[in-house]
Amino acid sequence: MQSGEARQDDGNAEKQRHHPRLELDEAIHQPVRLSIMAILAQAKKVDFAFLRDYLELGDSNLSRHLSALESLGYIIIDKVFEGKRARTWISLSSQGRAAFENHVSVLRSIVEQPIETQE
Repeated sequence: MQSGEARQDDGNAEKQRHHPRLELDEAIHQPVRLSIMAILAQAKKVDFAFLRDYLELGDSNLSRHLSALESLGYIIIDKVFEGKRARTWISLSSQGRAAFENHVSVLRSIVEQPIETQE
């Protein structure tokens, strides 16, 4: 009977723990958005044209991803005129930086997490 109770306890412990993937931010996890966030985490601000060219995206595709990240408060988009030329600068908000750092931390825990085996 005790061994059966031990199995029941083990099952409850497994239910209480969850896989770290459940903590991933789905908005950031999408490959293009992850790439955008990673670039912005390394730079104070980035020009739209640079992101478009570096990530090999079309204008509308990049715009959709940026809009999604902006709606979450993860990025700040500033449209300015430099002379007669319009430029769009993108930067990471403090909320976006925290979300990105957490996402990377979760990815690391998934990759580095030892597999618990039952003997």
